[in-house]
Amino acid sequence: MGGEGSWSQLIRGVRLPIPDSVGIPDLHEVRLPIPLPDAVADVESAVRKAVVARFGTHNVAGKTVAVGAGSRGLTARVATLRGVIAGLRDCGAFPFVVPAMGSHAGGTADGQVALLAALGVTDQAIDCEIRSSMRTIEVTRTADGMPLFLDEHASGADFFLPVNRVKPHTCFKGPIESGCTKMAVVGFGKQPGAAQIHACGPELMAKRLLDGIAALRATGRLLGGVATIESCSGDVVRVEALDANEVGGDRERELTDYARNLVPRLPFRDIDVLIVERGGKDISGTTIDPNVTGRFWVHGLADFDAPPATIVLLGITEASGGNVLGIGLADFIPASVANIVDWEKTYLNCFTAGPSGVRRARMPMVLADEDECIRAALMMCGKAIDEPKRVVRIRSTLHLDRAWVSSNLVDEIS
Repeated sequence: MGGEGSWSQLIRGVRLPIPDSVGIPDLHEVRLPIPLPDAVADVESAVRKAVVARFGTHNVAGKTVAVGAGSRGLTARVATLRGVIAGLRDCGAFPFVVPAMGSHAGGTADGQVALLAALGVTDQAIDCEIRSSMRTIEVTRTADGMPLFLDEHASGADFFLPVNRVKPHTCFKGPIESGCTKMAVVGFGKQPGAAQIHACGPELMAKRLLDGIAALRATGRLLGGVATIESCSGDVVRVEALDANEVGGDRERELTDYARNLVPRLPFRDIDVLIVERGGKDISGTTIDPNVTGRFWVHGLADFDAPPATIVLLGITEASGGNVLGIGLADFIPASVANIVDWEKTYLNCFTAGPSGVRRARMPMVLADEDECIRAALMMCGKAIDEPKRVVRIRSTLHLDRAWVSSNLVDEIS
């Protein structure tokens, strides 16, 4: 941990050559032209019905089921898990929950329980026991010989069931990206499962995930999956229970395509300064989502044609617990953000993420406060001091139905 106030003390007295004429422009709130499907009215009830309909005939009565809970800030996360648990109990099964989040939360069992609690997931909230461990068991291998791991509690259950949001991934592109397959192969595999997938780089990640889910499916341990999809307004717009063949199969691919169309790029070209109010591991695995900013910074994965010239990150969510892998995607952060970085958690996540983590874990320029960060970005975005700047401010890269923009961008959104 950086130590409270350490960066503030380090940069105290530093004076940057930013002329007084570099002022922060007035910004205007605009709604973004994004698809907004109807929200699921009662997520818990919808999930429960979907689970019963899908697994009620799967002979799960009397069987134990390890239900996966990840580290992302899913909308209606508690309601989703409660629906899954109730639905499994309706089928006669005995569910329990395991943290299925790779090496997140410092790679410790207690840390992962604490992270779930920060997201509202506790034994009491979901009316179900949470069993946490970082010990893994090798349960099978792919045709190429890659070992597949499961959390020791999940490996001891009759079945395991990933529950995850389907959306585009931040480190690779493929027919299936973030969702039930990734949680099954990576999340349930804890640190060794996550490391061997991420370490291979973006070109092989999609193949390893598909090979891995095929091998896990063949063991008979995979019950299926429960997938949610969110719109950019933050609403759950689709809930589906998948059987084992649909996880990693055509149905999850269709859901991935649908989710991909709900994550729009910012509808502006040539942004000089992008201001992101908060990032975090519960928002994106890379703190701020490259699928929105256009900065991927991974060898073998192309950036967008015109990503923002400079990016300012103003805050980190409490649920991140100091893990800021992806902070390097920003150019400027205030000292208040730098002071809460936990480098042990960040670097562990970085090493687990493999080559995609190296550049993304670098420290941006640290300045005294938010205004100084924004003024520095305005000065260093590549335009003359007196030239109007194209500025966009967003709350986060997760739910993106509105933005605050400089006057010269208002007409473009219209």
